[in-house]
Amino acid sequence: MNSSIIRFILGNVLKIEGLLLFLPAIVSGIYLEHEGFYYVSVAAVCLILGFLMTRKPPKNQVFYLKEGCITTALSWILLSFFGCLPFYLSGEIPSFTDALFETISGFTTTGASILSDVEALSHCALFWRSFTHWIGGMGVLVFLLAVIPLSGGSHINLMRAESPGPSVGKLVPKIRYTARILYLIYFAMTILEVIFLLAGKMPLFDALTTSFGTAGTGGFGIKNDSFVSYSPYLQWVVTIFMILFGVNFNAYYLALFGTLKKALCIEEVRAYFMIILASIGIIFLNILHTCNGIFEALTHAAFQVGSIITTTGFSSADFDLWPQASKTILVLLMFIGACAGSTGGGIKVSRFILLIKTIVKELNSYIHPKIIKKIKMDDKPVEHDVLRSTNVYFITFMILFSASVFLVSFDNNGFTTNFTAVAATINNIGPGLELVGPTQNFGHFSILSKYVLMFDMLAGRLELFPLLILFHPAAWKDLFTKRFSQRNHG
Repeated sequence: MNSSIIRFILGNVLKIEGLLLFLPAIVSGIYLEHEGFYYVSVAAVCLILGFLMTRKPPKNQVFYLKEGCITTALSWILLSFFGCLPFYLSGEIPSFTDALFETISGFTTTGASILSDVEALSHCALFWRSFTHWIGGMGVLVFLLAVIPLSGGSHINLMRAESPGPSVGKLVPKIRYTARILYLIYFAMTILEVIFLLAGKMPLFDALTTSFGTAGTGGFGIKNDSFVSYSPYLQWVVTIFMILFGVNFNAYYLALFGTLKKALCIEEVRAYFMIILASIGIIFLNILHTCNGIFEALTHAAFQVGSIITTTGFSSADFDLWPQASKTILVLLMFIGACAGSTGGGIKVSRFILLIKTIVKELNSYIHPKIIKKIKMDDKPVEHDVLRSTNVYFITFMILFSASVFLVSFDNNGFTTNFTAVAATINNIGPGLELVGPTQNFGHFSILSKYVLMFDMLAGRLELFPLLILFHPAAWKDLFTKRFSQRNHG
């Protein structure tokens, strides 16, 4: 295993985080808050460690999928550890476990919170809390590939380990340019949302933090009622942008550099919008009698469907009080999630399409045993490896989900609370139902359950396997063997 390139990339990740930590420090200066000192202090530590780790560039910069997965998982753990320190050291979140939970929830764009009074936080804490969504939405390693020149031709392995979806491709021949294009689209859409929110007379601070949460499909709000107190115009702006950020970014590339027709012909994108429209229609009819008119019912239905399927987690109403049919649809949308190649979480629409097509193919083989027909997506044959990885992903997901529900059940909460708490974290949603509903929080869970849910958040954001590979002995065998042989040889 190429441990030197892992060390080098982790060092660059720390340097990036160190620089980003100065942003909440600037916010603290604007609002004259003393908490900014802790952000500057942690930023300094990150920069020093980062420079020490990158002082000697590795001679061999080629790495494979194993190194890519390990680097990705360790990067997210490092980000979360150092990212939580300002919360903990400043005393705004006095428990280290709670501070780590909040930060992992931020970077993984989950939005599950342990805080009962968000508005008690300083402006710099609110800014950093929401900004972690923006950082985690596209991925810090994708950003690293965009700005740091790395030689070697294996960097697709780094992007593949971090990017969501059953398969990852290059928009242009060079990975570095692909990463730049993705971030330019991401940045432009974020700025566009800020402009629309400002047009609705939302304060600049609110517009920035809301846009960070929407772009990263995270859902940390800066108000205790999330989005309930904002105007219908602002709710519709956020609804539209949540849905847009849940679209596969390849579609935006095709729309910009190809044709709009090609972008709309992507099968996953079409299915994604069909699911959204169908869900909005059913929930609208189901909650109409509980709302003050058609417009309010449509606004709440669209907002919550957009929020849940994109795994953003904002709430415009307490949907835990909605009829059972509406709540059931929202829980199902938690698992479906957004498109692959978006900032959204969940299992992904493309995987469900492939699973359904696999079932149909299996049924056809029972009726016509000699039939030979390949599964296609967008009129292109799907490789066997993609189908196999999709099936394995789904099985692994269900095993982790079941084990997590079992472990958190020792807290003696109700089944609905346990089930939706795990669903909300492993799918990077945020709120669930009952004790983890939109008006509740995750603070009542035991320390064991919080660490289980933190694991779920990281596993869900990293598509399970990059995190799971850390627990495989064979992943570290080469490293320890190499170190042992070097020591004996010395």
